[in-house]
Formats: sequence, structure tokens, C-alpha cells
Amino acid sequence: MQPERLTDRTVANIVKAHAQRVGLDPATFSGHSLQSGFLTSAVRRGATLFKMMAPSRHRSAETVTAYVRDQDLFKDHTGAGLL
Repeated sequence: MQPERLTDRTVANIVKAHAQRVGLDPATFSGHSLQSGFLTSAVRRGATLFKMMAPSRHRSAETVTAYVRDQDLFKDHTGAGLL
């Protein structure tokens, strides 16, 4: 007997349950949180876009980059010092 495949809803429920277990608001997490965290970490380690597209199974570079969170959004910002 083959094990049942995980659905997107099952993954989301697992992520939310674990977020709640560690005291985080489960409403702010989803299955996409895993994807975004993975791709953001890959960028920080210097992974190329093409290397990131393989495990994420995205065909569009634009879609992959939408998942990457910019933790350093204001680091070295051109407007720094103006405020």
C-alpha cells in the first residue's frame, strides 16, 4: 500500500500547528512560508537563480524571486541619512 501524498492543505496545517506549538501566531504562517524561507536562505548562501528553480520547480524566474524575502531591505539604502 502506497502512503498517501501530502496536499497543500495538509502541509499548511502542519506548518500552522508547529508555529502555534512554539508560541507563534499560526494565522501568519502557511505552506508558502516554507518555500519562502527556503528560497530566502538559498539567496543568502549565494545560490544562483537557476539552482533555486530546480528544487522549487518554478519555471519562471519572476515567480521564484517573489518568494524571496528581503531581510536587508533598508541596508545600504540610497536614502539612508536623508531622514
